Amino acid sequence: MLEPIQISRATSATRARSVHPLEPLSADEVRRAVTLLRDAGKVTPTTRFVSVALREPAKDSVHGWDGGQASPREAFAVLFDNAANACYETSVSLADDVVLSWEHVPGVQPTMTIDEQVECEQAVLTSPAFRKALKAHTGVDDTSLVMVDIWSAGNYGTEEDSARRLARPLCFLRSDPTDNGYVRPIEGLRPIVDLNTMEVVRIEEYGRWPIPPGGSNYGASRQERFRDDIRPLEIVQPEGPSFEVEGNQVAWQKWRFVIGFNAREGLTLNHLRYDDDGRERSVLYRGSLTEMVVPYGDPGETQRRKNAFDVGEYGMGMCANSLELGCDCLGLIRYFDAHLCDSRGEPLTIKNAVCMHEEDYGILWKHTDRRLPDAPEVRRSRRLVVSSISTVENYEYGFFWYLYQDGTIQFEIKLTGILSLGAARPGESPKHGCLVAPQLYAPNHQHFFNMRLDFDLDGVANTVHRVDVVADPIDENNPFENAFHAKATPLTTEKAARGNLNLETARTWKIVNPQARNHVGEPVGYKLLPGDNAFPFASPNAWWRKRARFVDHHVWVTPYSPGERYGAGDYPNQSRGGDGLVRWTDQDRPIEETDVVLWYTFGHTHIPRPEDYPVMPTAYIGFTLKPAGFFTANPALDVPPSAKKDPAKSCCH
Repeated sequence: MLEPIQISRATSATRARSVHPLEPLSADEVRRAVTLLRDAGKVTPTTRFVSVALREPAKDSVHGWDGGQASPREAFAVLFDNAANACYETSVSLADDVVLSWEHVPGVQPTMTIDEQVECEQAVLTSPAFRKALKAHTGVDDTSLVMVDIWSAGNYGTEEDSARRLARPLCFLRSDPTDNGYVRPIEGLRPIVDLNTMEVVRIEEYGRWPIPPGGSNYGASRQERFRDDIRPLEIVQPEGPSFEVEGNQVAWQKWRFVIGFNAREGLTLNHLRYDDDGRERSVLYRGSLTEMVVPYGDPGETQRRKNAFDVGEYGMGMCANSLELGCDCLGLIRYFDAHLCDSRGEPLTIKNAVCMHEEDYGILWKHTDRRLPDAPEVRRSRRLVVSSISTVENYEYGFFWYLYQDGTIQFEIKLTGILSLGAARPGESPKHGCLVAPQLYAPNHQHFFNMRLDFDLDGVANTVHRVDVVADPIDENNPFENAFHAKATPLTTEKAARGNLNLETARTWKIVNPQARNHVGEPVGYKLLPGDNAFPFASPNAWWRKRARFVDHHVWVTPYSPGERYGAGDYPNQSRGGDGLVRWTDQDRPIEETDVVLWYTFGHTHIPRPEDYPVMPTAYIGFTLKPAGFFTANPALDVPPSAKKDPAKSCCH
């Protein structure tokens, strides 16, 4: 098996001079930030560190960075005091070793920490009230086989939802210590936990269902047999990979960028540039997943409150996996660790949190001219893959950035893991879900993701156009009634920019720089090409939708503001809603020929199948950014041809 690439580290002095301003905090920088806050008296025995991350410098300083001078490093931290039920934001200077700011943020509940998830489970398992309810529902009073998944409480308009830090866990009963517990839900039983005191407030009971009688385990040790007709498929790069890495800075063919990572968003792509015949051109300043929500469509009492804001409530970065060679990633791999801290400020390093490698991707371009002796002309496509995978209790989400040789950028989310299952009574066929096994069903649900795409195309003065394909009028200029054209509408204000997909007009969006013209006199641009998408089925008055107003539109555009980072606002956990994109864009600020951010919301409607059980085959969803007038011609003309193979032994396609 191929080993991951080991790249020697520079000396600390050299590294200090070459750290890109947008590289994430190192383990030492995280420790120093925590120490500064402790020494300043900001940390009590009941304080939790929710996150410690890079406080990004001003954008103009990043664009002006010449790769040599050191950029002043600052950290931004979110803390929560359980005793005071109070959230604080703080910034510290790592260059000067001082606390720059300290602010109480009233009335909010920040992201739940990994430690709280573990402590919440133990609080339920040791609760006498839970043991009593468990005995009544299952006949079992031994909690050693009970699984407790922390689920956010949400906000449904009660005083309790706004005043206390709560969780509403889901519970499952394993049949043995290594069983897939998710196939044995304890329906009708939901403990409510106060996360500040780690006490079970009460046990909510909605009726009793038999534990589903079957079991189904996906583990390799539980399979009776495996396929025996799979031959080895090896990825070989005898001369090594085509990328170069310094810290978190990456150069691959003509692309230059910085890999970012933080506890909340997880993987980010920063300062993405393309070398166009020796001219480094800015494309995307920052790309990140700002929020996601998974609303369930079952009105049953146990299921109706199930919705998860996995970025703002759980922290996608904190849930990241340590990736494994040959399993999660294949080929010559370069890994990047994530340096975070736990809720008590102790160092927490997620080894191999980000994976980078190259992939063959079929034909890049090809043409066969029967009149030419050297036909066909064909080039193979190679793409660079930067990925991270997070497990949020039962579900896995893989986040994949793809860079292509022709200037294309693609983002894809891979959904797998285990369905959040419920119990059905004997003979029942649930209306709002699918039976996947006897007395076991998977509720219908959706996944919505919101991406923040901060474009800087050849500079920051950009404009977004909505592009619709429309048929020409049927008149003397269109005698065969076949004509159609693309109609571009410049979006001048935030409210005008709120928009949705339209299949009837093949709608796309184009980001242009009116001040930078291409060789035919048109503004340089990139297009957003949507992939699969969805509309929410829940009413706009549904409580989860009040908190997730980013699902109201597929596309939003705002003027760049460093404080506007998350589609549902800074603190969606237990919020009453109305924050984030809907609040910002109500200002209806001008967005033409300025530094703009495009926010794209895309959704996946999951009507489960029995084939999604017991573990779900991967589903794919995402979008593509394609150059549209950015280059003079096909930028991949200079990709060299591959060596031709013996057609009897291989196929060139």
